[in-house]
Amino acid sequence: MWIQRQICSSLERCARQFPVLLLTGARQVGKTSLLRQMFPAHGYATLDVPEAAALAEQSPAVFLAGCPPPVIIDEVQYSPGILRHLKVAVDQDRHAMGQYLLTGSQKLALMQGVSESLAGRVAVFDLEGVSGSELLAAERLKRHPASVVPWITRGSFPELWRQSDLDRNRFLSSYLVTYLERDLRQVIQVGKLREFERFMRLLATRTGQLLNKSDLARDVGISVPTVEQWLSALEATNQVVLLSPYFRNVGKRVIKAPKVYFCDTGFAAFLLGIDEGTLETSPFFGALLESLVFGELRKSLAVAGSASTVWFYRDQRNREVDFVLQTGAGVALIEVKAAQYPNAHDTQSMHAVAALLESEGERVASRTVVCRTDTSYPLDERTMALSVFDVREMVA
Repeated sequence: MWIQRQICSSLERCARQFPVLLLTGARQVGKTSLLRQMFPAHGYATLDVPEAAALAEQSPAVFLAGCPPPVIIDEVQYSPGILRHLKVAVDQDRHAMGQYLLTGSQKLALMQGVSESLAGRVAVFDLEGVSGSELLAAERLKRHPASVVPWITRGSFPELWRQSDLDRNRFLSSYLVTYLERDLRQVIQVGKLREFERFMRLLATRTGQLLNKSDLARDVGISVPTVEQWLSALEATNQVVLLSPYFRNVGKRVIKAPKVYFCDTGFAAFLLGIDEGTLETSPFFGALLESLVFGELRKSLAVAGSASTVWFYRDQRNREVDFVLQTGAGVALIEVKAAQYPNAHDTQSMHAVAALLESEGERVASRTVVCRTDTSYPLDERTMALSVFDVREMVA
């Protein structure tokens, strides 16, 4: 069963406006399937095959001659040198749009070549896994508090939702091996993959928490520079996101370390050894739900084409709010609670932060507690209890 992606209209529009599209995202988020579904008349070539990547890198003219446009070229990061030759091919017919549709699993490794060779010729999109609204529309997810548990543990890889009987543990175990052997080795040279896997599992225990690189280095048994290098590799391959603190008008009182989140909650849960049967009793339930909400915010902002930014707030007096979203009306404060029905206690920290920000001249546009309720409702005269299924409404 095909799951319709909300980014499709933006891709279709830009395919009529740019000669080249670049769709980046982690492996298995559906980049290739999406482009082949949307552009069935395009040819297809993949650089995921070592022989094809070698030909594209060593004899790009020969490779491109065998892949006449319009064409989809998959995993282009395996042959970054081809981007210069794509520029020449594009400029031969500058007004032919949507001729080369590229995918890549390592955005940071690609963007330098793209900016140098294809500036003004390419539209770049980031694709994450399927969102809650996409799963609801495809009737793969039910709007019910009990659905939050499988939503978290199954994550957002489209194939796990397209095939409801696909073994989740086997899929994610294979994903981990493929990631370590293919994507990771291209970004950095890791001598001991088991050591890096241990690093990932320990990092998963910190999802939704402040990132302390020294503590992580000590626990893994590596140096802080190695932590920084490995963390950059996870960011480059779209496995984790670092969330920066909000510090406008607050200055030195805010803790400046970022928080770390895994992009896919199912993969994070797998690394933690958590499944559908153990999630609700796990100490990581709240952190994984928070990761899910952050993912929904990112996906909604991407689809809306919004320039808004998400931060978190925490100061040295332990006043904190999970997410701060900049809107045209001011900042939106967002707390995430695992309860189905939060209470007044769950809003205390948020109200304290709101009062502080307002005293600093900031306008607080809204205060929201995202929870497992199936129907959103006013929690108090200033605060809305919002269903996790409705997070997209904060961006719309």
